[in-house]
Amino acid sequence: MNQEAPIIVGLDIGTTKIAAIAGRKNEYGKLEILGFGKAPSFGVQHGMVLNIDQTIKAIRQALENCYASNPDLEINEVYVGIAGHHIKSLQTRGDIVRSDTDAEISQLDIDQLINDQYKTVIPASDQIIDVIPQQYIVDSLQNITYPIGMSGVKVGANFHIITGDKNAIRNINRSVEKSGLKIHDLVLQPLASAAAVMCDLDFEAGVAIVDIGGGTTDLAVFYEGILKSTAVIPYGGENITNDIKNGLGVLKTQAEQMKVQFGYALADEAKNNAFITIPGLRGQAPKEISVRNLAHIIQARMSEIMDFVVYHLKQIGMDNKMLNGGIILTGGGSQLKHLIQLTEYTTGVSARIGYPNEHLASGHLDELTKPMYATCIGLILKGYNDYENDRRALEDNFIKINTSYKAKEQAAAAALTEETTEEIVSTPTETQVMERKVKERNASLKSFLDKMKTKIIDMFTEEEDAKF
Repeated sequence: MNQEAPIIVGLDIGTTKIAAIAGRKNEYGKLEILGFGKAPSFGVQHGMVLNIDQTIKAIRQALENCYASNPDLEINEVYVGIAGHHIKSLQTRGDIVRSDTDAEISQLDIDQLINDQYKTVIPASDQIIDVIPQQYIVDSLQNITYPIGMSGVKVGANFHIITGDKNAIRNINRSVEKSGLKIHDLVLQPLASAAAVMCDLDFEAGVAIVDIGGGTTDLAVFYEGILKSTAVIPYGGENITNDIKNGLGVLKTQAEQMKVQFGYALADEAKNNAFITIPGLRGQAPKEISVRNLAHIIQARMSEIMDFVVYHLKQIGMDNKMLNGGIILTGGGSQLKHLIQLTEYTTGVSARIGYPNEHLASGHLDELTKPMYATCIGLILKGYNDYENDRRALEDNFIKINTSYKAKEQAAAAALTEETTEEIVSTPTETQVMERKVKERNASLKSFLDKMKTKIIDMFTEEEDAKF
């Protein structure tokens, strides 16, 4: 195991369960699971925290179970999934003009571009959860997926911005913080699930992730390697359970148990002569439930969910010919029998179940490969993606500082060399000093001889004048 890699913890606060999973990437890039714990969730409905005290108890119970699986764990920070009716999304465009155009585009430039999008004007009651780049533009070059290392003056991108209700986000933050944890980041659940169940080929081919949770069904559409759209459908497994409870006149626990054990997403696949016997309450006679009637109730609600999926795909212009990778069903609700057939019949697109074992190392618990844990495992992968991006940014910053330091050092050395050369040129050598002294001596001797010559001539001149 790679001991230098950090331990990342994902916390999935769902409508039916709360799960905490701790993991670390090994030297092969696969995820080693170091701890796992879960607990029933009672304070969350439709993905939103409505009872903070009950949610805190459930989080603490999940953490205790996680510690029980590995007593050596120390959990302080977590990545938390978020969903709910309040989640919205919008498209924006952003640009920056680089000051150092000679340098390559670095992760720091991309981070600045993304951070600028957090200033986007949104309703006062909302808060930006995530900013996801779609396609980059460098000067006049468009549709760039990875601009780092390129040269350019202007760098821009199209962004998919995800927002949520401030109060709903605050309730999640309070629940986690009062449980003794710190939130490192909030991640939209379908994006986390997508990271767990998809591979690079899926991103390129074009797929729709349909994460059927307890309170909501979350949708994320990818095409040609980028996130095209996200949406939250306000129905999930809890709605199916309530439909069974009301339609067949049974308790909610009985409805949930029948859905899991005997539920079919296609009524035609259920047997006509199959019945489920439910014990009577307080001495009442047992009740017999037709498996086909149960299937009709489930199919009606699942068909409604799939109709929402089809509607949203049409809204963004993604018809069935563009989704070459098909629809990937994940989440707890995806385990219904014959759901794949219903999905293909309703949408006209091929479908499969997404299991979160794509990135897991061997030796993990079999339970973790169930679709209901896709979000939690995806949160860990999201954490590692952030860690690697931060490390690259630090390396880029170090290289930039080091390059700047070397340039300044070379400039100082060049200036020092120039000053030394000037000093050497202006300082006379010993030979030059000797030559100058000889010249000065010769000049002094010549001046002395000239003076003597003049005196001798004057003396003879005076004697001749005396004779006359």
